[in-house]
Amino acid sequence: MRGSPSWGRLPGAEPQWLAIGSRHQTLPAQASMLPWGNGRSYGDSCRNDGGVLLAAGALDRYIAFDPATGIIEVEAGVQLASIIALALPHGWFPAVTPGTRWVTVGGCIANDVHGKNHHRAGSFGHHLLDFELLRSDGTVLHCSPTEHRDWFDATIGGLGLTGLIRRARLQLQRVGGPWLRGDSLRFGGLAEFFAISACSEPDYAYTVAWLDCSASGRHRGRGIFLRANHAPATVAGPQQEAAGRSLRLPFTPPLSAVNSLSLRAFNTLYFHRPAAQARERLWHYRPFFYPLDAIADWNRLYGPRGFYQYQCVLPAADAETVLDEMLARIAASGLGSFLVVLKTFGAQRSRGLLSFARPGVTLALDFPNRGAATLALLDALDRLTLDAGGAVYPAKDARMSAAAFQQYFPQWQAFARYIDPKFSSSFWRRVTGSTTA
Repeated sequence: MRGSPSWGRLPGAEPQWLAIGSRHQTLPAQASMLPWGNGRSYGDSCRNDGGVLLAAGALDRYIAFDPATGIIEVEAGVQLASIIALALPHGWFPAVTPGTRWVTVGGCIANDVHGKNHHRAGSFGHHLLDFELLRSDGTVLHCSPTEHRDWFDATIGGLGLTGLIRRARLQLQRVGGPWLRGDSLRFGGLAEFFAISACSEPDYAYTVAWLDCSASGRHRGRGIFLRANHAPATVAGPQQEAAGRSLRLPFTPPLSAVNSLSLRAFNTLYFHRPAAQARERLWHYRPFFYPLDAIADWNRLYGPRGFYQYQCVLPAADAETVLDEMLARIAASGLGSFLVVLKTFGAQRSRGLLSFARPGVTLALDFPNRGAATLALLDALDRLTLDAGGAVYPAKDARMSAAAFQQYFPQWQAFARYIDPKFSSSFWRRVTGSTTA
């Protein structure tokens, strides 16, 4: 048994597992299949309870890499960590990376992941040159912006439902080395966050903020803003940071270690630590992009009942007001997480029919699964998101209603025409009311 197929570790029915060991392998004749990479989606978009999960992690071979151009071709099960290990010594890095490097290329495409540089680089799909899609009837489609463009757009952000991505070509970005240089700045509230963000984005490739979700009253909305650029090749940071450290949570505690007391204590200490205010700071890429990767199996902190992650995007016009109301409700609930991320999305239009990233401001945080109390809070956040004309990220969701999903993603019916007739997921059945693929 592999355990929960998704990172949130919420309970669900055990699927059947079928390993895909070669990109030349044909798909089985079973109904209700779903590709599965490394299970780093938080909710049920990577689950197929009662169906078949096509474990594609063994599709981990390199096909080609050109150190002169930064174009790399890989099988879809290759993880970003592996690409970085190969390409960074040659001066290349993923153009877009999410908050963990333990994700497969196929998963990055299926969720059209975004990073701290969306205002400059857009989402993962903007740097995807082409891919090969295997349908359950044996058809192989070569998809790119110029060939099978409609399938290209449907598969980017398509949650793995259009077929099995077998291989993909990506354009990496040129970098000087493993280091980034920039500033860490405390801010006292949301108005200050928006002011710092506006003046930082023209000059910095990466901008992101951590929020103290337990703060209330005059401290509500306080946090730490990070902004950075890749440093030149001549820059070298501390050797101990370059070496990196990795810890592992060896067991699942009987109760969630994330509670109102631990949250308040951690957040207060984290906000006031000396490193929170530092100019011209150097970061190695690992702690800057992937802080949680330093603790393997950190999702166990939330205990045996698992957790929900909530990530929404709000139009910029009303974002400050809506975020303030969200933070007030979260602080009053006593729920929340140690890592709360707030950042802006740029104006680039996403390629995928179901892509999440769109112009505005996005908030992401975790909530321990405390049953009805957690679900009630998430429903309240949904109402605020819906009323503002925002959306919730399917890769992070495990409970949004069908009505909410269909408002967030008005092209869902156009997308449905591209779903493979033998592919399905727990998420898709929940948000569309369908019982089969």
